[in-house]
Amino acid sequence: MAILIPILLSSLFISLPLPSFSRTYTSLTKGSSLSTRDVLISTRDAVFTAGFFRVGENSYCFSIWFTQPNDGNQTIVWMANRDQPVNGQHTKFSLQNSGNLELTDAGQISVWTSGTKSSSPIKLELRDSGNLVLTTSDNQDLWQSFDSPTNTLLPDQILTRNSILVSSRSRTNHSSSFYKLYFGSDNVLHIRYEGPDITNVFWPDPTLVIWDAGRLTYNSSKVAVLDSLGHFVSSDELRFNSSDYGVSLQRRMVMDEDGNLRVYSLDKASRTWQVTWQQSSEPCNIPGICGANSICSSEPDGVRKCTCVPGYKMKNVTDWSYGCKPDFKLSCNDTTNSSGFIQLLNVQYPGYDLGSFTNYTFKGCKNLCLSYCDCKGFQYKFDFVKGYYSCNPKFILFGGYRSNDFQGPMYIRVPTVNLKTVKSSQDLNLQCRNQTVPLNRPYEKKTQDWIKSYLWCTLAVGAFEISCLLAYLFKTRKRSGSRTQGYLQVATGFRKFSYSELKKATRNFSEEIGRGGGGVVYKGMLSDNRVAAIKYLKEAIQGEAEFLAEISTIGRLNHMNLIEIWGYCAEGKHRLLVYEYMEHGSLAENLYSDKLDWKKRYEIALGTARGLAYLHEECLEWVLHCDVKPQNILLNSEYQPKVADFGLSKLLNRSGIDNLNFSKIRGTRGYMAPEWAFNLPITSKVDVYSYGIVVLELITGRRPTGGNSNDDSNDVEPRRLVSWVKGKMQEADERGSPMPIVKIVDPSMNGDFDMERMEILVNVALQCAEEDVDARPTMRQAVDILLHQENS
Repeated sequence: MAILIPILLSSLFISLPLPSFSRTYTSLTKGSSLSTRDVLISTRDAVFTAGFFRVGENSYCFSIWFTQPNDGNQTIVWMANRDQPVNGQHTKFSLQNSGNLELTDAGQISVWTSGTKSSSPIKLELRDSGNLVLTTSDNQDLWQSFDSPTNTLLPDQILTRNSILVSSRSRTNHSSSFYKLYFGSDNVLHIRYEGPDITNVFWPDPTLVIWDAGRLTYNSSKVAVLDSLGHFVSSDELRFNSSDYGVSLQRRMVMDEDGNLRVYSLDKASRTWQVTWQQSSEPCNIPGICGANSICSSEPDGVRKCTCVPGYKMKNVTDWSYGCKPDFKLSCNDTTNSSGFIQLLNVQYPGYDLGSFTNYTFKGCKNLCLSYCDCKGFQYKFDFVKGYYSCNPKFILFGGYRSNDFQGPMYIRVPTVNLKTVKSSQDLNLQCRNQTVPLNRPYEKKTQDWIKSYLWCTLAVGAFEISCLLAYLFKTRKRSGSRTQGYLQVATGFRKFSYSELKKATRNFSEEIGRGGGGVVYKGMLSDNRVAAIKYLKEAIQGEAEFLAEISTIGRLNHMNLIEIWGYCAEGKHRLLVYEYMEHGSLAENLYSDKLDWKKRYEIALGTARGLAYLHEECLEWVLHCDVKPQNILLNSEYQPKVADFGLSKLLNRSGIDNLNFSKIRGTRGYMAPEWAFNLPITSKVDVYSYGIVVLELITGRRPTGGNSNDDSNDVEPRRLVSWVKGKMQEADERGSPMPIVKIVDPSMNGDFDMERMEILVNVALQCAEEDVDARPTMRQAVDILLHQENS
């Protein structure tokens, strides 16, 4: 018994809650690590601290912050895992013997790594610049946090072509949000809004020629930097000084959660951050802050106020960024005067016009809007320079802004039965810096009181105590694993489904609605009564962590012309993805029916181009689709297109464009670019080629592959299809007659189409389907050509 007492006392010490000791380091060497209670301080003046920052209940992000608090709060400047917080138990940030930095969640799941290797001695240190640097013994930098900023740029930290600032959701929710500062393909520094439904580049002003906005495009170095004196300079010739320029202070440039880019300087006396420069002084000039179908108005104190358009209501009462949705159903058939209009004074909606129509009467403008199912309203104003009224029907109500400076009313379309009863939604003040609620963290705190009592009791039973402790530790680890797994679902923004749940939803996978190289798609009814498309993936060899990392990336690609993913299943060998269900199926199912008139075909071509342009140039990851074809273009209830299966292609970082490595040919015969066959470098132009073939098929009704058509005469090889269309276009040019164009167009349209737009669409398709890679436009250029035609 004398021997057992020390053992039992030591087990008691292990099981009782440990005091919150914090170890402070100035550097880490191979084999060392930081727990959630440890910190790393900057080398000389301890200006910065690195460690685990608490973002929720038992949830942490490895971060860097200013050591001195501001108003009792820490000012975060960098996060390694802002979108995938980790458990507070058994989590480590380690410098491994291989030379790799790794953040592991609950000791099991790798959440973040630096991807470095070194056989020589190395160390990790936090410098007084705020830069966390991994260096070798001969002072060579292997990795640094300055190369991968989150939402903050510190003095002398260079913003490059490969880095991007992404705003946080709110002051208390540090996960990635909708506003992004980056260098575009035109070598210009831009700010882009990527909302739940809409993407919009708004700085510099897109209505200006780039040099009129004070920028230049000739310098391709793509670098920008802010110094400690408050001077900012960019390679596109953007230059400015902070209002306190000349004084060396602690500063930071932040892509703020309200979409405004600001420079902050620390007031040493008050220890508070003061705004010393900002991109916009007018709070309502930044798109997306109130979401779609809303109106932003600026109060005298600078506070924004968001209001839903009359007849609309908020989608999410806690978050204005999701905007508003109609509180009515609108019929497309206006032969019975089913629609009317509500007048809004001093309100303007920039862009998203169905067209700009000059010298129109009010009645003519009203009837024009009623003739389009997609028309949500119209702007009608007098042009004092030209001396007549202009009419601008809108297919999206986005960026609504109320100001006394705006002339010409806005008219909102609502059902006639609602005209007398519809009222503006209640005005809600919006503190834009706190527009979202914090993330709810699902981890539970462990209570230790019962453990203490239990352990004291076990002093009387000796060895039995040890076996109980072992059993308890085993169960605790099992529960921790399940909690960690549950938290991953919340952190990625998806719901994790069990295999049995999806098997039940699909009635044992009984209703197949699609099949392709990636897997089989089934229709299913989820437990919340949503109809879903559930894809059972083939060749699912990834582990769950890798699979989750991939679909997490896919899920952040939000665009109105991309299919939305709702969840996933990773259970044993089963890998499934849960998508929104598209009522009209694929373009392939509708193309050879009588359902697609000219207008729908043109909108499908434009919408598909927009979705692909977003994948290629606007999202955080540079994404190739590699299998653009009618089967992967889905149509919703209004025949609006959404590109599907983009997440099954290879995801590439922008920095990896020059080093593409595909293990096998990807795509479908008839739509594949020549690069695949001739083993040429694979770029985004392979998608451009496939898009061109799809549009030619959309126009002509002729398939680029044989064996699938009711009329074999309509099946031609892609080269022959391109050559045939080129020949007809050349014939049209030589004769100066539109008749050969008529011969190109699908006979099922019976000649009912816009001749001028058709010619533009044919030319775009032919340019995209050029065999010479350099002769093809980018998808963004294709969109610009089609939009120019749409608005002309």
